[in-house]
Amino acid sequence: MRKIFFAILIASGLFACQQNPANNKDTQNPNEHLVMATLWYQRASECRALYYQAFNAAKLSLDKQLATYSGKKAKAVVVDIDETVLDNSPFETNSIRTGKSYSSTAWKEWTDMAKAQATPGALEFLKYAESKGVETFYISNRDTSATNKTLQNLKELGFPFADKAHILLKTNTSVKTVRRNKVSETHDILILAGDNIGDFDEILEDRSENYGFGKVDRMKNLFGAKFIVLPNPMYGSWERQVLKSDKKLNANEKEKLRIKRLIGYEEI
Repeated sequence: MRKIFFAILIASGLFACQQNPANNKDTQNPNEHLVMATLWYQRASECRALYYQAFNAAKLSLDKQLATYSGKKAKAVVVDIDETVLDNSPFETNSIRTGKSYSSTAWKEWTDMAKAQATPGALEFLKYAESKGVETFYISNRDTSATNKTLQNLKELGFPFADKAHILLKTNTSVKTVRRNKVSETHDILILAGDNIGDFDEILEDRSENYGFGKVDRMKNLFGAKFIVLPNPMYGSWERQVLKSDKKLNANEKEKLRIKRLIGYEEI
C-alpha cells in the first residue's frame, strides 16, 4: 500500500509540474529576461548617477558651444523621449508581471495614462538650456496618435517647449534623419540626447558589422560632446542584431540565442 501511495504522489507531482507554466520551458514568461535589467534601472543608484553624469556633460558641452557660437540660426537641443527624458520602466514591470509580450495596444494603454516620471537631471538640463535661449525639440518614435497624451505628460512635469511645434513623433519610419533635418532647417542643433544609437546619426543605425562597434569607435569624440547617451538595458534596436534569425523565435529560443551571444572564457 505504501508503494502505491508514493507512486500516486510522484505521478501527481509530475502532472503538476507539467501544468505549471513556471516549470514548463515552452510556456515560460517571455519577459523573464527583463527582470534584472528593469530592477537595475529602477533600484540601482548607479543608473541614477549615469543620468546625472550625462546631463552634467550636456550642460558643460552646451556652455562651451554657446561661448563660441557665431551662427545666425536659432539654437536647439534635440532629445528622444522614452528612457531619455521620461521613465517608462513601470511598463516593463507590467510586462514582466503579466507575462504579456510587447504590443502596440499595451503600449498605448501605458502612454494614455500620461504617468511616466522625468528621468534624473533631464528637466533641470532642459530648463537650463531654455534659460540660455536654446529651444528643445522632442524627436521620438512614439506614434503620432500619442501626441496629445505625450504632451500632457511632458507639460505636467514642467518640461519646456512641450507643444506641437516642438514634438516630432513617428509617421512612416523609425529612422529619425528626416525629422532631425527638419529641425536643422531653422535651428543649429548643439546637443542630441538619447538612449538608442540611432538617436544621433543615421550611419549608426546599421549594426550588421560587429554590432556597429567600429562606427561608434570612429565617432568616439562626439560622445559626451554633441552626443549624450542615456542608460537603457531594458530594450533597444541593439536587440535586433543579437536576436537575428531566419525564423520567428519563441521565448525559449530567444533566451538560448542571448546566452550564445555572450562573451565567455571560450571567446577571449
